[in-house]
Amino acid sequence: MADEPEPDRLRALEQRLAQKAEAGKKPEKSEMGKGFSQGEVAWRMVIELATGIVIGCGIGYGLDELFGMRPVFLVIFSLLGFAAGVKTMLRTANELKEKTAAAEADAQSRSK
Repeated sequence: MADEPEPDRLRALEQRLAQKAEAGKKPEKSEMGKGFSQGEVAWRMVIELATGIVIGCGIGYGLDELFGMRPVFLVIFSLLGFAAGVKTMLRTANELKEKTAAAEADAQSRSK
């Protein structure tokens, strides 16, 4: 009966394998890792601002070429594009603030 495995050794082996498998699992992401990183949010806001300015400049330049009034519309629509970019950035910041507040409230309600 030397061919039959020993049950105690098998149980010990199973326990060691289970411990190694448990240690090898990747930890779950924290609540912070589920959203955007601060760098991603910053780049998003910069892109929103730059896009507003570029679109405003493009519209202003096009109207200046159309009507033959060189810097008038370019200046006006550049400022309007800047204002639109800032408004979009503020909307994004408020949206992220609301999401963060909701996540914190949810985490507090779970901990109670």
